[in-house]
Amino acid sequence: MASAGLPAPVWALTTGEAGVAGQAEGLAAAVARPYEVKRVRLHRPWSWLPAHRQVPGLLRVGLAEPLGTPWPELLITCGRKSASISVAIRRASRGRCFTVHVQNPRIPLHHFDLVVPPRHDGVSGPNVLETRVALHRLTPEMLAAAGEAWRNKLGPLNVAVLLGGRSRSHHFTPETLEQLAEGLARLEGPIAVTASRRTEQGVTAALKARLPEAWFWDGTGCNPYPGMLALARHIVVTEDSVSMISEAVSTGKPVYTARMAGGSRRLARFQSSLMADGIIRRFDGQLADWRYEPIHDLPCIAAELLRRMKAKSFQAQQLQGE
Repeated sequence: MASAGLPAPVWALTTGEAGVAGQAEGLAAAVARPYEVKRVRLHRPWSWLPAHRQVPGLLRVGLAEPLGTPWPELLITCGRKSASISVAIRRASRGRCFTVHVQNPRIPLHHFDLVVPPRHDGVSGPNVLETRVALHRLTPEMLAAAGEAWRNKLGPLNVAVLLGGRSRSHHFTPETLEQLAEGLARLEGPIAVTASRRTEQGVTAALKARLPEAWFWDGTGCNPYPGMLALARHIVVTEDSVSMISEAVSTGKPVYTARMAGGSRRLARFQSSLMADGIIRRFDGQLADWRYEPIHDLPCIAAELLRRMKAKSFQAQQLQGE
């Protein structure tokens, strides 16, 4: 993070949703320069318009809290709505601010210096760096520390269960919930379960009734999520969340995806790719042991980002000297 009173050379800017904020902030931290987290909210009509077709005034009056100079050296955004702010800042800084957008911005890619989408989005171009999974804030060091912090509370876990919930593409039905509960009930050894903000209360209640010996986080105090990833031998995660699957496969441990109703082609491509690489498997109520190289895209992405920033700066200096 940035030191108090000094302008940060890096901004991680999003509209604040956990999934997008974690990706932008994770990349900002990996760059290893002082950074500042910016959470913004767009007013209408700016929030309605395509990112590259904004009316004037977005940075001054289109945001709940206006943005202005000094612009950062590096701007990292993630999420559809933050893309418009990236385009506006790039214009306002006359290209001096190096702009990176994580995920598919769904506008022409030339509006950014660098675009970092997951490979299952199928985005390509000279300024594109694909990732295998979604970027996130978890590092091996963070997981190790979380494991030590939660060891006395959770002990040697056999299975960590990560629950998602209702989304535009997925939801639990009585059948899919029963399939998950029945599979978990057949397992031996300690089980810990944590729910997301999207998990419906009825889902958690049903699992508690079927798993009386399991440990459930009640939502109070520190989140055990990273500790569960660090301590468990096996990880079961519902198939609705690219973020949770991406974080789970950073451990190198067996990761199983639990079925839900619905689906999307984009998420199906993501999971099929990881299954083809032998990284994840479907949860069927049985456990196996397999290993793979933990997926950590951030170091390579951060290094290439800095290389491209340096190259752009060098080219600008040469043009000024001509």
